[in-house]
Amino acid sequence: MTINAVKPSGDAAPLLEVRGLHVEYGHGPEAIVAADSLGLVLKPGEIVALVGESGSGKSTLAKSLIGLLPESATVSAGSILFDGVDLAGLSERAMEKFRGRRIGMVPQDPGASLDPVKTVGSQVAEVFRLHPEEGKRSKSEIRAEVIRLFELVGIDRPAERLKQYPHELSGGLKQRVLIAIAFSLGPKLLIADEPTSALDVTVQRRVLEVFSRLARDHGTAVIFVTHDLAVATDLADRIVVMQQGKIREDRPVSDILAHPEDDYTVRLLREASPAGPKEVPAAVDSARDEPVAAIDVRGLTKVFGRGHTEHRAVDDVTFAVRQGTTFALVGESGSGKSTTARMIMRLLDPSSGTVRVHGTDVTSTQGKDKRELWRSLQLVYQNPDSALDPRLTVRDIVAEPLASFRVGSRLERRARVAELLDQVNLPARVAGSRPKELSGGQRQRVAIARALALGARALVLDEALSALDVLTQAQILVLLENLQRDLGLSYLFISHDLHVVERFASDVGVMSRGQLREVGPTAQVFANPQSEYTRLLLDSNPGRRLRELVASTAH
Repeated sequence: MTINAVKPSGDAAPLLEVRGLHVEYGHGPEAIVAADSLGLVLKPGEIVALVGESGSGKSTLAKSLIGLLPESATVSAGSILFDGVDLAGLSERAMEKFRGRRIGMVPQDPGASLDPVKTVGSQVAEVFRLHPEEGKRSKSEIRAEVIRLFELVGIDRPAERLKQYPHELSGGLKQRVLIAIAFSLGPKLLIADEPTSALDVTVQRRVLEVFSRLARDHGTAVIFVTHDLAVATDLADRIVVMQQGKIREDRPVSDILAHPEDDYTVRLLREASPAGPKEVPAAVDSARDEPVAAIDVRGLTKVFGRGHTEHRAVDDVTFAVRQGTTFALVGESGSGKSTTARMIMRLLDPSSGTVRVHGTDVTSTQGKDKRELWRSLQLVYQNPDSALDPRLTVRDIVAEPLASFRVGSRLERRARVAELLDQVNLPARVAGSRPKELSGGQRQRVAIARALALGARALVLDEALSALDVLTQAQILVLLENLQRDLGLSYLFISHDLHVVERFASDVGVMSRGQLREVGPTAQVFANPQSEYTRLLLDSNPGRRLRELVASTAH
């Protein structure tokens, strides 16, 4: 996937100039420097990607530009010149004249950013009511303008979509509604903060094309904040690499790819570059070759509704997770991956078909038997922030399953927690910490430790890496691989990130519209896809320029 952005004129006057920006969180000796003397220049129509791991300062820089830093932040030095006006010195009231009208913001999570009880059409129309200074418009004029915006950002059937609520739209359509809101007043600059991190590759590609089109056709400058270097290299004209509040490199994409100058950039490129698929132990591609599979799914089907409202969310799905290996389920949002996982976990009853876990039929398991199943089969969620109780310490979070199942005395549980934290490479001192005091990667390690507390032999990892930056992802993958080797764990890995699947999974199943389109060893499926849908997924996979670089250096 390569998105062709507009190439800004080399002699165009800068739209944005950031000079010596210094931002700190907190005060006094405890203050944390989040942005350290940053400088950035942006021209009209230019797409610049801010890249770096969590805590690198990229979101702090982006929020500084639009005046949305939290109260704990202090801009202690520097200037932000936008169209000749220094935004750093403006009051909140003065900043409101720029926010939305001249600088638009596209947030990360469309689910949390759209009002669930209002139609998406009314939410876009609300922008014009909140900004009467843009000119009074009639209801019909506003409706026509919202339809135009929907068409501009690639929303199909725009007149119908006006009346729909957020829950009726896919993740990609919701994200496009947010882009329409951000672009509604024709801003000169769009700031997009991780806008595609939760989207599957085909939807991601369509959303990225919207940003490219706005830059190309309207001269809109775009600052694209992302931890996905593969996406950045396909979309941006320039990449700004950030680490620990500093800018490590700021150069055109082709230069960064060909000759990275900073060691940190080299690490980012190495982790983002496609690796060879995981070696498949002894060519085995079906459960018949194994005496007992860790998870064996046969003819699994889930039907919601009846009659004309009937929807087959999962339709006759069959696959097996071989013991001690990783099976990945990939596909677009709504393909049935998570519904399949919920049935395997017995969080949802199948309409038909069977689920066996380590040889035991659990299809109809209820009550105490279901609790017993969860000793050996555990789920690790996508977002550790919502999965971990913020009121509890790490020690109590990890010990929670042990206490629930009344395993061991208090002292024995404390010793087991210490053992689990060691297994997931967390220092003993974090036991007394609360989730908010930990990084995203540390929180996900806590979630994995809790999943292993009762001695689980298989884990269902539902998008468990999608919220993490590329370097943290790499660390968690190494952890999962080590645990698999040391404890003999089996993984059902649900993901929309084909780079991770290629590296991590022995076998892969490709789902679309509830059906399994293709199943086989990962190396085989990625090298020679048989299904047209699989070919579409692989073609939409970001990082084409990275792959071309790897291929050229290999010859």
